[in-house]
Amino acid sequence: MKAITVIGIILIVFGVVVLAAQGITYTKTEKVLDIGPIQATAQRQEKIPISPLAGGAAVVAGIVLVVVGSKR
Repeated sequence: MKAITVIGIILIVFGVVVLAAQGITYTKTEKVLDIGPIQATAQRQEKIPISPLAGGAAVVAGIVLVVVGSKR
């Protein structure tokens, strides 16, 4: 396979994942209480939103690269 086709396939997969997940979720650990030897932490999940338009654009760009790569 040509490099342009592989990049196109990767973009398509990335775009589909972004459309399905609608963002990246990660866990953040914070100190809530710190009194001498006593410590308390809390884990909080936060989400970085990614626009569905970005996912759609990645899918379209991937399809274009696959088509261009197959014609060459």
